[in-house]
Amino acid sequence: MFWQNKRVVVTGGAGFLGSFVVEKLKARGAKEIFVPRSREYDLRRREAVQQLLAETRPDIVIHLAARVGGIGVNRAKPAEFFYDNLIMGADLLHESWRAGIEKFVAIGTICAYPKHTPVPFREEDLWN
Repeated sequence: MFWQNKRVVVTGGAGFLGSFVVEKLKARGAKEIFVPRSREYDLRRREAVQQLLAETRPDIVIHLAARVGGIGVNRAKPAEFFYDNLIMGADLLHESWRAGIEKFVAIGTICAYPKHTPVPFREEDLWN
């Protein structure tokens, strides 16, 4: 089984989507899954990302973490949310590359699609 001998970090693994991903990884044989918590690793700080990777030594990083807060706070502070999420993803990707991580997986958000995109969403509609 592919996952059986893999060390996997799932950022955001305690969140809505992440908890399902962790459950599916376990069902597929993953035994070493690390779910970092923001109180221990502030992924907006490069030093925390480096510490996470050094301490967990993962083969695979699945990046699902994001700064979230609902529509109101997103409207009030859009630049802060965008910046924090951009920095998390960029630093995780870069530091994973520097650490020689075998595979890095990141997701996007449905918020990237235009307001009136037909359902079901299609990848090619992202920039329309």
